[in-house]
Amino acid sequence: MSWVFHPRNAFLTVLLGLIVAGGVFARPASAAPGASDWVRTDFADVRLVSAVSGTEGQDSVPLGLQFRLAEGWKVYWRAPGDAGYPPEIDWSGSDNLAGTSWRWPVPERFSLFGLETYGYHGEVVIPIRATLSQPGWPVRLRADMNALACSDICVPLTASLALDLDGTAAGPTAFSQLIDRFRARVPKNLSGLGLEIGTITAVGTPEPHSLAVTIQSTGPLGAPDIFPEARPGFAFGKPAVAFAPDRLSAVLTLPASVPEGGRLTGEEITLTLVDGDRFLERKVTVAEAADAPAAGRWTALAAMLGIAFLGGLILNLMPCVLPVLSLKLVGAVTYGGADTGTIRAGFLASAAGIIVSFLLLAGGAVALKEAGLAVGWGIQFQQPLFLALMVTVIVLFAGNLLGLFEIGLPQRIADLGLSVPDGRGSLTGHFLTGAFATLLATPCSAPFLGTAIGFALSRGSTEIMVIFAVMGLGLAAPYLLVAILPGLARALPRPGAWMIWLRRILGLALAATALWLFTVFAATAVLLDTVLLGVLAVLLVAALTWRARRDRYGRRYAAPLALAILLAVAGVGVQATARDATGSADSADETAWQPFDRREIARLVAGNKTVLVDVTADWCLTCKVNKSLVLETGAISGLIMAGDVVAMRADWTAPDPKIADYLASFGRYGIPFNAVYGPGAPGGIALPELLSLEAVQSAIRQAGG
Repeated sequence: MSWVFHPRNAFLTVLLGLIVAGGVFARPASAAPGASDWVRTDFADVRLVSAVSGTEGQDSVPLGLQFRLAEGWKVYWRAPGDAGYPPEIDWSGSDNLAGTSWRWPVPERFSLFGLETYGYHGEVVIPIRATLSQPGWPVRLRADMNALACSDICVPLTASLALDLDGTAAGPTAFSQLIDRFRARVPKNLSGLGLEIGTITAVGTPEPHSLAVTIQSTGPLGAPDIFPEARPGFAFGKPAVAFAPDRLSAVLTLPASVPEGGRLTGEEITLTLVDGDRFLERKVTVAEAADAPAAGRWTALAAMLGIAFLGGLILNLMPCVLPVLSLKLVGAVTYGGADTGTIRAGFLASAAGIIVSFLLLAGGAVALKEAGLAVGWGIQFQQPLFLALMVTVIVLFAGNLLGLFEIGLPQRIADLGLSVPDGRGSLTGHFLTGAFATLLATPCSAPFLGTAIGFALSRGSTEIMVIFAVMGLGLAAPYLLVAILPGLARALPRPGAWMIWLRRILGLALAATALWLFTVFAATAVLLDTVLLGVLAVLLVAALTWRARRDRYGRRYAAPLALAILLAVAGVGVQATARDATGSADSADETAWQPFDRREIARLVAGNKTVLVDVTADWCLTCKVNKSLVLETGAISGLIMAGDVVAMRADWTAPDPKIADYLASFGRYGIPFNAVYGPGAPGGIALPELLSLEAVQSAIRQAGG
């Protein structure tokens, strides 16, 4: 997504808050020993706390500015990003106070309306070190605090906080551990927990407008993020993360805005790198993009192109492509007596349909990224109307192969390849065959294309188009091979009576595929979708019945087919109505799995729990294979039922931006996706797309510490 910084956005955000709120009316609450009174509002509570009860023998006192924020509200980090300002305190009313220094815990990123801001939600304590003018003497702290709290609007938060500490022994208070917990989240200018920042270069043409940061890790990276701080006038967008295949290194590329006449090269900035519970801070100078990093970029791209081609080629063996393969098989068998030109043209048209479809998908992905919307592989299966269309088309294919529409099907439809009386059809029909191959291949593609897709969608528009085109070439390779060597098709057996049984077998396979897609539709459809499908089904059955009125075979099966279709649609309608009225209920085998909650993961890990996350969907066949062979086996189910592992399932059958963002944080844009969290891996261990019992068990042991 191209990113443009508008300084006016920050001003407008603050101005809106000032207009809407006009300030905060504080409601004091009684203070606990070692703490000021709470200042309470409808959206945030704030107070000043101390880690010690007295100042005897002390030249400084560890304090903390404690916020408790309502759901959906945040306060800002020391570098707020595109909008907002951090908390600040006026200490002028204090006695025996020489000065203060703040220690800022690592922030979170908040993205809203194209703005990138950094801050905190929930509960946060900002550690403060107060230096005494007279060590060991009592201190009287008077803090006039000013902050900005934001949700959909921004509201100034002001509070007058008072805390007195006498000259008695400096024993720990009830807040010492709380302050220490957040002080442990303060990054240092040192390597932390096997995490390191490598090269920092300005990239982009003709002028550098992006910051490329290379990071390394001693263990697999989870979801790294980076927060840059620079002089006024410089601003940075959300980084795109490109992982190495082993996830031990990555390149984070941040779009940048520079002041007029300024340059990224030579600029000194502070980088705060965060990956789960691992973080560090570095003050660095941006270097020019060197030849070596550029060469490495092209080497990585070349490797991904090879992976993309191989993954596309393997897709030809996947069950998702069965409908297309069946049609092409019937057509190829009839090619036994065809001329070379006919064979070559048909297979070239199918290959073109595949490649063009991949390019259209790439163009759609680029458009979505430019618009700032969620990007994902296979998300067309989240749309009920798309599913309804695919069910309709595949039922037509199946009915044709079973002989239901052999005579009565309109010629225009037959010309599009839905009828194969002589195996040749039109070039348009062969082209559409390739297009359907692409659409139906996506639910089975993750094990083979996940790495290449994730790499592509994290890069620029050109790389997305190139990688998707190579994936299409891989899927189209068998068709191109036959086009180059048409004798392969002529070598197949000539048409005969045996083809009737072949057509029926393939027709039943297509019917099974349509049934699977219909179950996916039933799981996501609302009542309106069902009504639309019902109308489409009625029109389809009526048209086919009318066209088959003169054919005994067609008349025989028209009525049963119409009844079956209408009953199926009615069943989905009843199900959708019930779901709308009562909400969906979990099945018995899902009771051990909790709904996905990204924030809950951190809490569970803090409580020394191990968490297994499964991102799945009804339309994802590979997800079902993973469930059957690994996740629902006794070895894993036993750990879940015993409470040793907390299982969370994220259902991506329907669009969900939270799940899409979660996948993107790992550089993934398709499913299946599984990750394991725990005390030994707070940032999460991403598992391979095609699970094995050994891989899951190993990750659970590693995450458990």
